[in-house]
Amino acid sequence: MGNIKLIIFDLDGTLVDAYAAIESSFNHVMRKLGLKPKNASLIRRAVGWGDANLLKPYLEGYNLRRALSIYRRHHEHSLLKQSRLYPAVRPLLRKLKARGYKLAVASNRPTRFSLILLRHLRIIEFFDYVLCADKLKRGKPHPGILNKIIRKFGVKKPRVLYVGDMVIDAQAGRNSGVKTVIVTTGSSSLGEIKREQPFKIIPRISRLYGSVLRQGIILDSRINR
Repeated sequence: MGNIKLIIFDLDGTLVDAYAAIESSFNHVMRKLGLKPKNASLIRRAVGWGDANLLKPYLEGYNLRRALSIYRRHHEHSLLKQSRLYPAVRPLLRKLKARGYKLAVASNRPTRFSLILLRHLRIIEFFDYVLCADKLKRGKPHPGILNKIIRKFGVKKPRVLYVGDMVIDAQAGRNSGVKTVIVTTGSSSLGEIKREQPFKIIPRISRLYGSVLRQGIILDSRINR
């Protein structure tokens, strides 16, 4: 199984495509507050910092607490209708689990909605631990969320792999001192990701499996050159 014992995954943009659900809930808030809806690409670029940070820049003096309440009521339902796993996620998790890896989730998405996604998409059974930023003082890119997971499992950092999709994931991994793989299915561009110099960059999550099982590290660096 190589030298990796614990694999920590980001959720949105890495394992799960919930961008349509986020866009739907975001623009529901805009309409409810009489504000102009935003286009999908703008919303997508703002994903990853938690729902409060998603909404706050666009509220133009409106009450954030009220906006969050509207967003979250709508999002409970939009997640069930408009979220999906990226291809090969379930087989990947099943194989990693069968090989004895400890698996965890580290997400800036609130716990309530992370669990809705994990249960609805039927992958919660694969994870030994789920930790979200609302349980901590600071979310990613601060390393606290990764460090807390690592301490829970008592694994040394050279035996940990973190997998995310955004610049903030690369930064969180670097801040924590763990090998970080970035998959380019999320909201950060390839150029932005390359500037952060993560351990490896892969084009899709299915590339993770064979490399991890061979040597416990990611070997496929074709788009990382």
